[in-house]
Amino acid sequence: MRRFASRNVKINFNLDIFMISTKIAVTRLPHAAGLPLPTRMTPGSSGCDVCAALDNEVVIYSGCRVLIPTGLKFCIPEGFEVQVRPRSGLALKNGVTVLNAPGTIDADYRGEVQIILINHGDQPFIVKRGDRIAQLVPAAVAVNAVFIEDEVQDDTSRGAGGFGHTG
Repeated sequence: MRRFASRNVKINFNLDIFMISTKIAVTRLPHAAGLPLPTRMTPGSSGCDVCAALDNEVVIYSGCRVLIPTGLKFCIPEGFEVQVRPRSGLALKNGVTVLNAPGTIDADYRGEVQIILINHGDQPFIVKRGDRIAQLVPAAVAVNAVFIEDEVQDDTSRGAGGFGHTG
């Protein structure tokens, strides 16, 4: 096994497992007092559930979108992002999802994390303080990628096949 490490990031290479670990510093704002930090609900979960930091209930009417505060600020290490993804149960049961899924929280963003929810269901949906509204998935990103103008080669088995090209 090969191991590479920096202050906040640890990468383990092994023939069977590729694992990246990191620590994300979190500042809890006053309106998030008493709410849990983003948490994996099971050991195998990819996402960490994040809660609504509301003082009053918010109603999302059918076809409408709202910005829900989490009361949290992150210090994400360079080379990482945090993806904001919908919770499948909210989508299935209520038609409520994250509008710009997956959303991206960049490593250099230091403001409060807020979640854009939209109600695709046919009934109003009420968001209450502490409701789990989305899941956050930390992910490594290529920070040194540079786009350069060049001739694109189409000699792959897929070629220019796009939406629905496999049936």
